[in-house]
Amino acid sequence: MRLAIIRCIALLLLFVAAQAGSSVGSPELSYSKQQSATAVEIVYRLYAGHYNKQRLNDDLSRKFLDRYLTMLDPSKMFFYQKDIDGFQEYSEKFDDYFRDGDLDAAYTIYHLYQDRVISRLEWVIELLDDTTVNFVFNGEDEIELDREDMRWMTTKGEADDLWHRRIKLSLLNLKMAGKDIAAAREQVGKRYQNQLNRIRQEKSADVFEIVLNSLTVLYDPHTNYWSPRTSENFNINMSKSLEGIGAVLQSEDEFTKVVRLVPGGPAARQGDLSSADRIVAVGQGDQGELIDIVGWRLDEVVQLIRGPKNTVVKLEVLPAGKVIGSETKIVRINRGKVELEDQEAQRAILELPGKNKVYRLGIIQLPDFYVDFEAYSRRDPNFKSSTKDVKRLVEELKSENIDGMILDLRNNGGGSLQEATMLTDLFIDRGVVVQIKTPDGRVGRQNQAYTRPSYDGPLIVLVNRLSASASEIFAGAIQDYGRGLILGSRSFGKGTVQSVKDLKLGRLKITESKFYRVSGDSTQHRGVVPDIAFPTLVDEKEVGESSYENALPWDQIHPTPHLIYNDFSAVLPKLIEKHEQRVVSDPDFVYLKESIEFAKKNQQTKAISLNEQVRIKRKEELEFQSMSIENKRRTSKGLKKFATLDEYRNHEDTEQDSEEENTFSTRKIDTEGDTLLIESGNIMVDFIEVSNIPAPTKIADR
Repeated sequence: MRLAIIRCIALLLLFVAAQAGSSVGSPELSYSKQQSATAVEIVYRLYAGHYNKQRLNDDLSRKFLDRYLTMLDPSKMFFYQKDIDGFQEYSEKFDDYFRDGDLDAAYTIYHLYQDRVISRLEWVIELLDDTTVNFVFNGEDEIELDREDMRWMTTKGEADDLWHRRIKLSLLNLKMAGKDIAAAREQVGKRYQNQLNRIRQEKSADVFEIVLNSLTVLYDPHTNYWSPRTSENFNINMSKSLEGIGAVLQSEDEFTKVVRLVPGGPAARQGDLSSADRIVAVGQGDQGELIDIVGWRLDEVVQLIRGPKNTVVKLEVLPAGKVIGSETKIVRINRGKVELEDQEAQRAILELPGKNKVYRLGIIQLPDFYVDFEAYSRRDPNFKSSTKDVKRLVEELKSENIDGMILDLRNNGGGSLQEATMLTDLFIDRGVVVQIKTPDGRVGRQNQAYTRPSYDGPLIVLVNRLSASASEIFAGAIQDYGRGLILGSRSFGKGTVQSVKDLKLGRLKITESKFYRVSGDSTQHRGVVPDIAFPTLVDEKEVGESSYENALPWDQIHPTPHLIYNDFSAVLPKLIEKHEQRVVSDPDFVYLKESIEFAKKNQQTKAISLNEQVRIKRKEELEFQSMSIENKRRTSKGLKKFATLDEYRNHEDTEQDSEEENTFSTRKIDTEGDTLLIESGNIMVDFIEVSNIPAPTKIADR
């Protein structure tokens, strides 16, 4: 009884702590008995079925509170330090609350958050509407770009100052994009009015989903609670009954971030959208008004991007690596379905000179490990699959007398595990492909290779940071068996398996097992490390499993006995030496490396000026540096240099750089314009000449 009284008093104090004059949150935001029972069920499911046997205790309770506050207020713009101090009353009690289905404290925190947001947004809108308030863009004002590690605000005056600078940043960004100050004020006002409308319309189901996901993500980033609404959206995506752009999106702070593009999809074919880009506005049709979606919920953004096939959606995008306040770009995409044929494997032949001959190298691009499950389940002998297609292409290339083969898995986000093991079957004799460990410690092994390999000649597998899951299983097996060389950049690092469980209310996607290579190494977190590394514009801190908080760690289990086809340790130093000698003077490689260094340097910016002249000068400096890098490349290739910034800004360069992230922007292999693919071919030629051995048919026990 005493504990209940103390809790009631504490809840009352939290409400009293709300800023004087703030509006009251929606009275409907209380949880139901069904939600309470679902919370208890999720706690049990996590305990009984999650791979990571993490105890729900006081330590996890403290982590939950931190994660919950981060999900609500990631930039520390609404809560005050006194609020955070008050919440500490619950810091070691949430474990008990969840076991009992008691969500009072979580909902109380949300109510205070809602009050803080409504009060602040009303203040912002009133300020923007007040024509007597002038915003001047001179002086030495600046604003921090990342407030994640900043302290919580302590006074209303401090908060007012921060928000005033934030409004100035938004206005200045629009002003530099060509809008007059009146139009800028109107657009920013609409942005915050939309946010205000949404926070007022929040339902209990929305809060419940935030609360439960603040718990589930502590187990790992792929374990999530789906409300009935989210489950419905998932079913729509799986059935492909609605058309879109073919992009996987996620929320990050106030932005909608592109995780990856679906190979063969509309966005990948269009070619201007890249992973880690942030979408800031969405428009319908060529003439449709761009709607600012900063701060929107992810499902609302998805609904806006979806639409009928063969209609146009416009996206205003802040490119990956660009700091907040940088110039945005408009991407126009024709909506459509991602059809199976758009993801089919493709082949080409790349001819490169060696010492005494011109080598013919077979190229196979595989954007996805696909299979027509419906046709397969009805035992249609002509069912479509990636393995069947690759096998056909291998036979075609062999008939054209190739000297070696490159299997390009860049941007291949995975797909069917069965297809990954069957594809490995085309290149090795019988053997284990992947080990799968369950929460109880049991290890199962999947293997194929019931026939002799379709191809046993020199092999290279090309990967990048967006090669994930099934791609990593295949590449890891090829590397462990010594069957071929792995080139490119470190792969994504997703080495976990999820299943979806129905709940009393909604569904739970839960991580229940983990992949391991035949060597015993996990593909989780670390990914597949290439034998020869290529530079990449993708920032590993922004993209990949290691970029997620609470990602399960890399570890090892016992290796399984397997064959070794080749020991590359003797030839690798020679191949790396020849590679480095070649690319040091390659214009496109030099351009790529300098672009990466340029991007890294600018990403270190901690704050941005609110002085218009300083910003204009800084923008021109960055553009001039970027133009200098491009001119260096053009000079080396005998192309005309850009004489002015205006010429550089307005150019339409027909020789697009070979940035790996756009490999599948069309479904025809570009063996001339892809620098990384060509260099992979040069390494293959070096390998054939340096190793001086025939097709690796000799097999030795490990």
